[in-house]
Amino acid sequence: MESAAPVLAPESTAAPSASAPASPRGRPRGFCPDAALAAALGVFWTRGYEGASMADLTAAMGITKPSLYAAFGNKEQLFHKALDLYETEKLAYIRDALEQPTARAVAEYLLRGAVAAQTSAGDPKGCLGVIGAAACSNAADSIRTHVLARRESSHAALVERFRRAQRDGDLPDHADPLALAQFLYTVLQGMAVQAGAGTSRADLDKVVDTSLMLWPGR
Repeated sequence: MESAAPVLAPESTAAPSASAPASPRGRPRGFCPDAALAAALGVFWTRGYEGASMADLTAAMGITKPSLYAAFGNKEQLFHKALDLYETEKLAYIRDALEQPTARAVAEYLLRGAVAAQTSAGDPKGCLGVIGAAACSNAADSIRTHVLARRESSHAALVERFRRAQRDGDLPDHADPLALAQFLYTVLQGMAVQAGAGTSRADLDKVVDTSLMLWPGR
């Protein structure tokens, strides 16, 4: 994977001139919080929560530890904010998938959106959620729990969408909405691992094609 490169110059350590207005007390100076958070997201996405050291984060964000703490809180709070950004910017396809007119279209939109996100040339490969859920030390238990809770929310929305499709006659009676949602998430997670290992988009698209051949509806 590509490592996250610093997006900003380090904060200046020079003393402010006498004529320069003082910054509000407690407010970090000299960097853009949005750009710094995007840089932190790149580090977490590349290295995982446990693999991302404070030195990695501050270097990529172009800020000092005190500024990081003042703007974002501790490392765990920073990860939560980075995950919010990830879901808003990189996982919008999940929300759009739920709006598709048929259950099969939902499945295809979800799978192809995941492939595009997991193999994007401008981002690290794989899925931040899968990386976060794999955190294994006792210290990272809260991170894993938080990531899994977010995943469960998306999973529940998908199950409900398939239940609605079944009520509308779009899925046959023998189809199990819960099992279909679990099937898709299993494929999604497997593709994320493969993407992280360097599998090409073309090969992952073939996985999507094969998965859709097994779909029970139209």
